[in-house]
Amino acid sequence: MSVPLHHRAGPSVYRSRPPHPGLRPVVAAAWAGRPGWVRDIRVLPDGCVDLVWDGRELSAVVTRDAALRVPLRSSWSAGLRLRCGVAGSLLGTSIADLPPGATPLRELWPEVREDRFAGCATPAQALALLEDLVGWRAAEPDPVVSAAVSLLSGARVPELATSTGTSERVLRRRFTHEVGMSPKRLQRVLRLQAFLAGLTPATALAAAAAEHGYADQSHLGRETRRLTGSSPAELVRGRRLAETFQTPGSAWPQDRRHELPADDRGAH
Repeated sequence: MSVPLHHRAGPSVYRSRPPHPGLRPVVAAAWAGRPGWVRDIRVLPDGCVDLVWDGRELSAVVTRDAALRVPLRSSWSAGLRLRCGVAGSLLGTSIADLPPGATPLRELWPEVREDRFAGCATPAQALALLEDLVGWRAAEPDPVVSAAVSLLSGARVPELATSTGTSERVLRRRFTHEVGMSPKRLQRVLRLQAFLAGLTPATALAAAAAEHGYADQSHLGRETRRLTGSSPAELVRGRRLAETFQTPGSAWPQDRRHELPADDRGAH
């Protein structure tokens, strides 16, 4: 995961790479992080599920349409980010039945041997085991949900149902299984992510609201507070601090799901 860097502590680093080619239909990225110092970070919703080894436990970490607080307690962690819309099929359960945050993977896959991960000395070793595990368990993604997710940013839900040859009711049920939320709720989350992707200290919020389909700047403000707990201005300040104190290196992008809260005293 991406983590903000405490300027009086060791460096925090987030690194990501493409997954093994055979896993690309279900895995968006493999990542590893070193937290720099022990604390909780805020994880913003993105509609994805991560499979994470945190040095103690192997978990499926679910975000919905609200920010999470995730503890960083070990020297490093590693994970696979599943593509949006595939987690229910891969994990073998409805994502709506899982609570936001971490669920031990052994509760979903009883055959998982965490002792093998405990023996990993490096993130690369843990990622190799995770990729083997997912490759062995990989299930065919729901083609209707996958197609609908790809169209979601620019279409209304009735149009999605028509485009994918199903009814709104069936589409909602299949989304709930694979993503843990309805198409409409996911659409709000993806719109927020699109806004965050272009967020800089120089962002003109009124223009950004119009660009991303919000009715006006007030609508943008209400949505960001509901989904992140912060105003757009607070997110701008938090992003600036996170970028100032982040040291991923030019080849490793910052993970924009993970933000430095404006009130995080460790940043000052």
